[in-house]
Amino acid sequence: MSHPAPPIRLFLVDDHPLVRDGLRARLGALPGLEIAGEAGSGQEALALIATLRPHLVLTDVGMKDMNGIELAAQLLARDPSLHVVMLSMYDNPEYVQRSLQAGARGYVLKDAPAAEIVAAIEAVSGGGTFLSPAVSQRLFRNQSQRPTLTPRESEILTALGRGESSKQIARDLGLSVRTVEAHRQSIKRRLGIEGQAELIKYAVEHARQFEAR
Repeated sequence: MSHPAPPIRLFLVDDHPLVRDGLRARLGALPGLEIAGEAGSGQEALALIATLRPHLVLTDVGMKDMNGIELAAQLLARDPSLHVVMLSMYDNPEYVQRSLQAGARGYVLKDAPAAEIVAAIEAVSGGGTFLSPAVSQRLFRNQSQRPTLTPRESEILTALGRGESSKQIARDLGLSVRTVEAHRQSIKRRLGIEGQAELIKYAVEHARQFEAR
């Protein structure tokens, strides 16, 4: 005799009580979902989630004390098995990429139909990922406009993103340090980047886009 699957325990985080009320009303009545708790700030969420142990956290991106991206990173550092879905007013590709880098598995727009939010919860709870269609289109469009680097420059940018020095890169790729430095200068010109610190920051945030090239 098969037993019904236990409900997905969902925790809501948003600094607007009306938004939380709306989400609770839309999601709490659905079979297979249980609202385990809610919080109006990132700090409150960190404290309550440690006690309530939900399966999935649905969090706003833009909050005053701690944004949802920072919250996701802290939650997942503490419990990598937790699932996080971002809920946002913004389809900005940078927010989406930063959310995914922080470990979130879903990104849904606040004005999405309830069915889309439910689909995100189900997909992420099942071990998958979910992006609102509007978010996917914007992200794809943004990546298709990214600067073109040569294969060698892409290799070097990816290595910089891993924290490697010019000396390490030169050794790994069989190049001279001077050649690696020349490639770094070329990458900065192509990307419109000024200093070394800005190049390293870009490499850490964007190098994965260039790995498959």
